[in-house]
Amino acid sequence: MSNGDDATDEADTASTDADDATDEASTELATTEDIEERLDAAAETLDDAATEAELDDVEATLDAIDDAIPPVPEADEDDEEEPEDPHEAARSQLAELRDDLEAARGPYATDVTDAIESATAAIDDGDWTEQGEGEVVDAVGAFVDAVSEQVDTDAGKPETIADTGDTLDALADAVSGADLDPDADDETIAALVDATDTLESDLEAAQEWADLSVRETLQSEGYYDVLGHTKDYPMEWAALKEHEKRGNTDMVLMALDSLDSDFMEEHCLDSLERMGPVAATDEAVETMLARAEKRDKPAIRILGKMGATEAVETLIEYVDADSDAPLQKVTFRALGELGDERAVQPLADKLLMDNDVVRPQAARALGLIGDTRAIKPLSETLKADDDANVRAQAAWALRQIGTKRALEAVVDHGSDETFVVQTELDKAREELDAAVPNA
Repeated sequence: MSNGDDATDEADTASTDADDATDEASTELATTEDIEERLDAAAETLDDAATEAELDDVEATLDAIDDAIPPVPEADEDDEEEPEDPHEAARSQLAELRDDLEAARGPYATDVTDAIESATAAIDDGDWTEQGEGEVVDAVGAFVDAVSEQVDTDAGKPETIADTGDTLDALADAVSGADLDPDADDETIAALVDATDTLESDLEAAQEWADLSVRETLQSEGYYDVLGHTKDYPMEWAALKEHEKRGNTDMVLMALDSLDSDFMEEHCLDSLERMGPVAATDEAVETMLARAEKRDKPAIRILGKMGATEAVETLIEYVDADSDAPLQKVTFRALGELGDERAVQPLADKLLMDNDVVRPQAARALGLIGDTRAIKPLSETLKADDDANVRAQAAWALRQIGTKRALEAVVDHGSDETFVVQTELDKAREELDAAVPNA
């Protein structure tokens, strides 16, 4: 064979190798796109699923997608860094869909019977005062009425705390024997779950010996003085609601500190959040800051509602907590409500983050702050971001800033194929036409 023929064969071989490499790249791209399409389709199917059978089908689909995703690349011994996983986003989306699937299931009759079993254990383990025993008996009696409205039962109301165990066992048997279907009997099961939640709250509020000294302390401090002749049940909650109405932050904080009860803690925090600036005493801000420094989300939310600018530096530390999206969302919102210019640049930097769920919150927070330095990054986000919700929030934020330059940045976007974004564009155009003065 001549040298010319050899050169031709070598060229053909090189061309074939290049074609093979292209085919491999195309196959990988097609596989990635296929997985993304299947995940998006599964998400839509999950949104539409209305029965347990349909949810089972979604779970089977997710299992099949999981099997189709290639394994994480193994690290080469010579590489110092871990290899990049091209399917990391798909794995993350799959995990989120599994969480959504689990949240969409139920409730089930077993949720009710499990809660009844827990209530029985709580009664047996409780160290009840005489008053507490009466409150427990009343709570179980009310539960009998609630369950009887949903399923047939011959369980009678207990007369003493010793009777409550047999009563609850009978109610659990009645629920199990009703053979409730999570689809056909969903309203019945939901009502029973609500009833068990009420029972749990009532038992938690019933007086134990360990509570007595606390109540005596609250009594001596005048916590119960706001109650009239008619007292809601439990008294601590009734008094809390009245203190909230009167703006008695010190009493709310006393209840929060004194009452060792998840039920009362939740309601105390809710009261402080609703009170907002009224609750922003030095003691309250200090208390919430101590909690916020432990990344406590309700405390961060309360600091925003209070307008406690003392919290700005602490909250800015959480802006870059990309591994904790819920923490970022509540932090961004609080910083927006605080309106401090120190948060503008850290929030503007997050307009470029990857998380489509958190990124809109950064734009919205900038709008709440209203600083004109945010106009440029918000304008760039409105022009370039692929996510419609992010663009809509960027446009909304520019409208909240409200200067002529900010409104022109929205109008200059022209039009948008997404309705929610186009709505913001139209509003900005109307506001600009109304001759908003230049800043």
